[in-house]
Amino acid sequence: MMKKMKKNKRKVAALSALIASQLLLAACSSGGEKASSETEKFDPNSKVDVSWTAILHTPSTPTDTILKKIEEETNSNIKFNWVPDASKEERITAALASGELSDIISLTMLTNSSVRQSLKAGMFWEVGEYLDDYDNLKLISEEMRTAASIEGKLYGVPFQKDLARSGLLLRKDWLDKLGLKAPTTLDELYEVAKAFTEGDPDGNGKDDTVGFGDRNELRYGNFKTLSSYFGTPNGWAVDENGKFTAEFETQAYKDTMEYSRKLYENGYVDKDFAVTPKNDQMEKFAQGKTGIFTGLVGITGLKNLAQGIQNEMEIVPVNKIKSPDGEYHIWSENSGIGGLMAFPKSEVKTEAELKRLLQFVNDLIDEEVFMLMTGGIEGEHYEVGENGEFKILDNEKWQQDVQPFSSSRPSEITHNIIDGDPDKQLVNEQIKENADFAVLDPTVPLESQTASERGTELEKIIIDATIKYIMGDIDEKGFDAEVEKWKKSGGDSMREEFEAAYEKANK
Repeated sequence: MMKKMKKNKRKVAALSALIASQLLLAACSSGGEKASSETEKFDPNSKVDVSWTAILHTPSTPTDTILKKIEEETNSNIKFNWVPDASKEERITAALASGELSDIISLTMLTNSSVRQSLKAGMFWEVGEYLDDYDNLKLISEEMRTAASIEGKLYGVPFQKDLARSGLLLRKDWLDKLGLKAPTTLDELYEVAKAFTEGDPDGNGKDDTVGFGDRNELRYGNFKTLSSYFGTPNGWAVDENGKFTAEFETQAYKDTMEYSRKLYENGYVDKDFAVTPKNDQMEKFAQGKTGIFTGLVGITGLKNLAQGIQNEMEIVPVNKIKSPDGEYHIWSENSGIGGLMAFPKSEVKTEAELKRLLQFVNDLIDEEVFMLMTGGIEGEHYEVGENGEFKILDNEKWQQDVQPFSSSRPSEITHNIIDGDPDKQLVNEQIKENADFAVLDPTVPLESQTASERGTELEKIIIDATIKYIMGDIDEKGFDAEVEKWKKSGGDSMREEFEAAYEKANK
């Protein structure tokens, strides 16, 4: 599985570089001006110092075990500036405002107003013209490049992810104890949440379980996925005449709010969801306090967290909940784009430096490095079976050494792994299947000045109103009033700008 020739190639490359340097020194004595320009050329074999602001999705930062191996494979010295996922919006926007940046910044919030303004303002290198010069980067599809671009300009290397990764993880052992099957409809899902809350699924005779866990965001918590199941558009819908409708202007969105409110009123969802960060949501599931988790990719983390606490825990992934229209729908996160690895001009001052960093990112996609960031060191963290199945050997060690790096892989789709954990392999297959009924956001490749400048501020109006409705603090009339406020505050301008951009793109 692992290629063994790369280091030998580097030795040959290093020898070639040494010969070239000797020739350059000879040229120096007869043509100093030409030699000076030659030394400024991009050298893909030079060792590079890289500072990288990356997002941390685990409770703690990794050890240096895998970092040293990554540095060896990429001929680099890497300094990670880890930003916890829960505080990424605040920390990244503050860094952009202050100009305290790294060589590479993981910009995972492409709809954030501050991020988009910074990209459009020219703070970062445009990299579209360079990608085809690298063996891995050139494989990034035109569709992904377009989706990750702003007004046709690509301001970083796209994080490549599967098209749609959402779905549900349910306690299978709880289903079995209560004589239930995995849900296939919204009504069945509601009944499972009710049973998990009221039916004593853990058998301890106490009223201490809740159906749905959730967290303090609509997008990656329950709401966005539930709204997909109701048939809500992903962000916006566009009709045959090019007219745009915001998702929260649809009946399906309101139906999702009503469903969520009913769950909340009856105690079938965590009452503290509005103040619960992701890590706490995961901990509650792992501790047996909740039985439904939204997000298929979380299965390995949940199983690891449960070790020693709930060794009897079994999880069943579900990616198909039939919508009221009888079809399957699931939202796509930025058309498979997980953000950008962007290069600030304040830190990366020359084209030669940019090219060397692009070579670094390209090398991160090599199978050797992908496996380091996914599994760790073969024989120490994982093994590969006779049929090619991948299996973690020591979960605790893997979590400490490897797991934090996995979310920073530039591509999750270039290499395929047959997971030795049948549950995780089923998740992988369901995520691939999701692509068949994924709902795309039509505005991903479009530009709106209002969205760039005030999109996050406007979005907060709707987020707050939705949460208030779910918690019973406002009624439908109150929600409609907030939608009108959104329209007058810039929502209608945003709509008009998207429609103009859509018409221009489809001429």
